[in-house]
Amino acid sequence: MTETTAWEPAGDTAPENACPIAPVVDVVFSRWTTPILWALHYRGPQRFVELQRLITTITPKVLTERLRQLERDGLITRTYYPEVPPRVVYAISELGSSLAPLFAALVDWSGNLEKVERARSSYDAAQPSRRKR
Repeated sequence: MTETTAWEPAGDTAPENACPIAPVVDVVFSRWTTPILWALHYRGPQRFVELQRLITTITPKVLTERLRQLERDGLITRTYYPEVPPRVVYAISELGSSLAPLFAALVDWSGNLEKVERARSSYDAAQPSRRKR
């Protein structure tokens, strides 16, 4: 009997399911998810306007959509305070906080971005120039 590692799919895995991290990437690395989770993890609970100020390039509509999806996925919590005026606070959930080691590993790996840029430059320099049609 052959054992599989975390990097190897089982032999009878359907091709579309061959990569076990694909569903994780879909949830965690959707556009705007990481900046929102990052902000809530490092800045603590935030109101909508505070998140909007922290992530300046996101539109209010998209921020609303992403917050709803993250709440649905269980990665953040939304607390409504029935005050005048009403107040809503978003916080990272325990499940969302469990992603901290993954983000820390990516921060560590980001030291390789210079190497990526050098590799790209080297690759681009080696390509024959292509005429525009």
